[in-house]
Formats: sequence, C-alpha cells, structure tokens
Amino acid sequence: MSRIRVNRTFEVTVPVLVIGGGACGLIAALAAHDAGAEVMVLERDVIPSGSTALSSGLIPACSTRWQRAIGVADPVRQFTADIQAKAKGEADPELAQAVAAASGPALEWLADSHGQAFVLLEGFLYPGHAVLRMHAHPDKTGAALVASLLEATVAAGIGVVTSAHVTALYCGPDGRVTGVEIARPDGTTDALGCEALVLACSGFGGNPTMVARHIPEMTDALYFGHTGNQGDAVVWGEALGAEALHMGGYQGHGSVATPHGALITWAIMMQGGIQLNIEGRRFSNEHEGYSEQSVKVLAQPGGIAWNVYDERMHQLGLEFADYRGADAAGAVRRVDTLEALAEMIGIPATTVAKSLKAAADHAATRSNCPFGRDFTTAPAIQGPPYFGVKVTGALFHTQGGLSIDVSARVLRGDRSTLPNLFAGGGAAVGLSGSSVYGYLSGNGLLTAVSLGRIAGEAAAKSVGH
Repeated sequence: MSRIRVNRTFEVTVPVLVIGGGACGLIAALAAHDAGAEVMVLERDVIPSGSTALSSGLIPACSTRWQRAIGVADPVRQFTADIQAKAKGEADPELAQAVAAASGPALEWLADSHGQAFVLLEGFLYPGHAVLRMHAHPDKTGAALVASLLEATVAAGIGVVTSAHVTALYCGPDGRVTGVEIARPDGTTDALGCEALVLACSGFGGNPTMVARHIPEMTDALYFGHTGNQGDAVVWGEALGAEALHMGGYQGHGSVATPHGALITWAIMMQGGIQLNIEGRRFSNEHEGYSEQSVKVLAQPGGIAWNVYDERMHQLGLEFADYRGADAAGAVRRVDTLEALAEMIGIPATTVAKSLKAAADHAATRSNCPFGRDFTTAPAIQGPPYFGVKVTGALFHTQGGLSIDVSARVLRGDRSTLPNLFAGGGAAVGLSGSSVYGYLSGNGLLTAVSLGRIAGEAAAKSVGH
C-alpha cells in the first residue's frame, strides 16, 4: 500500500506536480500551465486513460454558450438545486455551488484556449437534470475526450510522464508534501520534488478491500472502472491528517451488457425503454437514475435484467459509440415477434405481453405506474421488431474522497488546510452524498472538469504564479 516518507532532498523539483492523467489531471495541468506555473503529470499507465476513458464522456455544465445557442436558460442556482435534490441535500453547499459555477467557464476555456470541441446532447434529459446540460466530445465517448485533452496537454509543452507509478509521498513535519517516489516497470525507482501537488488519481473502486469496507453492497458486483483506482489519494491524505468524507457514495450503473461487459446507454430508458427481470416483470422506476438502478438490478433473481425496447430506441442507441460496440459484439438482440422476445428471456409470452401492455397503458394514462415512473414523456414501445439486452448492475466509480475547500485544497478534520496539497475528481469528495442514490448523471466528470481547473489554478497560485 502507498506510503508517506520523511522529507529528503531532490535532484529535480517541479513547481506543480499532478498525479493522474485522466480528465481531471490533464485539465489541472492545463490550468496550472495557463496560470504561469511549470507543471508535470505523472501517469501510472503506458497511455493516459483512467476512469474518463471508460465513461461515456458526458459533462454536465450550466450557462454555456452551447446551451444559449438553442435557447436553454440554466443559471448556476438551478444546476446546484438539481445536484442537491439528487444528493438529498448531502453535498457540501459551498462546494456544490463552486463546482456548478465553474463548469460552464471551464468548458468554454478548454474550447477557446485549447481547441477542445464540445456538443450539447439534445432530445432527452438524463435523470435528475431539469434542462439540457450534458456536453460531450463530438464522438460522445470518454476515450475521445481524454485523447483530445492529452493532445492539448502535449501541445502546450506540458510534460506527461507515463509508466510512472507514484508509490509514496515525501513530506515535512508540517504535512507539506515535498516530493514523490515513482516506481518504474523495470523495478527501479525515482524521486521527484514538488512545491505543490495535485491528486487526480481517482477513487478506490479497483481496491476490493476498500470497496468491501465502505461499499459492502458492491463487494461482489462487476467493477466497470479502471483497475488503477486503488484509493491512493485517500490513503495518503488520511496519513497526513486529512479527512475522508462520504466514502459510501458511488456511481453504479444498472445497464451493463452481460457477459459482454459493454455499457448500454441509459438514453434508451429515458426514451421509453423498460427493464424486466428474468420473471418478465418490471421491478422499479427506471427514471430515478442509472446509478441506483445498479442495486435494483443486482437484487433481482440472478442479479440480471433485460432491457426491452424498439427500433426507434435502437436507432437512438446507435448514436453512442459504446452502444454501437455492444451491438457489434452481439449484446443487442433483435427479434421479430413477441413470442421470440419471450423465448429470449426464457418466460411465457403472456407474461411479456402483460408487462408491455402495462407500460403502454401507463404511457396512454390509462393506468399509473406502481413504481412512480412518468411514462408520458416518451412514446410507448412499438414492436415488432423488439430489442433486448441482458444486463447486470455494476460499480463504476466511487464518489467518496478527501475533504476539500472551494479552492480544492485538502482539509483536515478541523477544516484547516494541508499546506500544498490539492485534490479533484475521484480523489476528492464528490457531490453525490453518502450513497448510490445521490449520484446525479455526470457528477464524475463534472467534478473532474471543474475541480481540475480549480485545483490547477490554485496550485499555480500557491507557488507564486
């Protein structure tokens, strides 16, 4: 496990050092660079990717020019209210407001200063969002987003050192971080000094021991995140006296194709799709959120469910690269009769017919959904053909992390700041509260982007820039 070591001298010192080459780390590096500081990124993998590359790459942001272009009004207070409504008021109010306020300017800065392209997703709302505010790389994948950010980082002349696994921090008696130890693949180690350190090394989803301790309901669940998410930031921070908060919060997902391990976009559910268990029955309000749906799916017989939808929703899914990959892999199955759909699930056709008729009745307001879903926001399933995907629930990304202030400075339990330590993204406490139910769609990349910029600028300022 990662360690804290006594201060030493270093042959080389970089003013601002960033651990982690995902979206948060690369944005922090760009922000520190633009603020005038010399900065370097250390990434444990051969190619920077992190949790960002495994995500859909959707970034919620408010008051952006992309929203204004189509007449969407989205003041900071509205976005903050949506965050708190989903988190049941558990998000730190000052941090939530600061992150929401920083979101739009961060995207416009990335576009204007570093050539990043963004589009606003239209046509449907993700759970918990009052207005259209999901932004994405034009390819609509996290892999494309992080690749574009890496290109911009390299173009800015920022050093990105890969295959550099930080295994220890060097610190003075006051908790000031003075440098890091780096392990190389060949077994050798290096030491590098720093004046300020930004932790952007994500959460602890890849650490089974920490997951079992803090998120026991996900102990045996599929982990759909990056294996490098070992909780290093929390371990280092707590060893230095920092406080870790909301360690039971996380992003789950109730729609990962099994056994293919491919993400099936939740846009299908928002546009009329339903989930049936292996008994052919709906079991929840699919519109409450894809995060909490992970627990609901895992609670079904066999821990699985079937996504059921029609051609219209299939075409919507094909707009997303993850779905196209799942389709190419054979996860998406098309059938031409109701009987074939029932056979695919393994239940009587009368059972499937009853569930589809109930959903159609809900959409036509002939009956109310027993789980509270509003079916009138999208057309009912029209088949044949019908489409089905066998899915399970998964752990995507942890939301608990180090306590920080609105400048992304890491805090001790008494709210005092550690001298030169900053955190963002999954390394810092998120805005999702203490459980799976508090995750507002996109919260992970929201804090990666906003706190990445905030942390980078604050780190640069702390070293005199």
